[in-house]
Amino acid sequence: MTGVGAAGELESVRVTRILRDDIVLGRRAPGSRLVERDIAAELNVSRLPVREAIRTLVAEGIVVSRPRTWAVVREFTLRDIQDFGEVREAIETLVFVFAAERHDEAGLARLRQAYEKEREAAARGDADTARTSAAEFHSVAVEIAGNEMLTELIGVFLTRLRWLFGQHDDLQGMAEEHRLILEAVEARDHETLRRLVPAHLANGQRAAQRRLSLGIPAG
Repeated sequence: MTGVGAAGELESVRVTRILRDDIVLGRRAPGSRLVERDIAAELNVSRLPVREAIRTLVAEGIVVSRPRTWAVVREFTLRDIQDFGEVREAIETLVFVFAAERHDEAGLARLRQAYEKEREAAARGDADTARTSAAEFHSVAVEIAGNEMLTELIGVFLTRLRWLFGQHDDLQGMAEEHRLILEAVEARDHETLRRLVPAHLANGQRAAQRRLSLGIPAG
């Protein structure tokens, strides 16, 4: 049975969160092995929550399970990034359009807070916080869009979305793009969002493709 930590969090949930962050922020490189006994010793847990965490990350698309050998961090290809980008553009443009139509003051405040965290982190060169906050900006938009089907669809690739943002070096440039999107959501400006969001996503996709082509690790 999976244990519960001091703060009441299931060990498998905690291990999943740590490994997910390590992968999407580039602390565990693509192709690196995820050895259950080593991770269990590192995190001071049994092997069961590590096994459950790896299974979850396989389902999220950032770990590959290899029968009779170690699971490894997924190595994304240029085709993976292209396919992901095509689907993501259609879904996320709708997300921000619906967020513009349906937001209330509380939702807008959360979106603004995520942007401010990203902006401040980018200004001080805190890449991990800036990238995590960038992903949070998109996650909040999904919530305030208020469409359950879109929430389900984007949940399928949410972790890969975080990985893609982990490839972006221009932290202040990304924050500036989010500022413009935030202003358009506030103004309920659908037409501007239909222009800004695809351009924003394309910039992130190009950054990921460039890193992959040059063999530059994330982070």
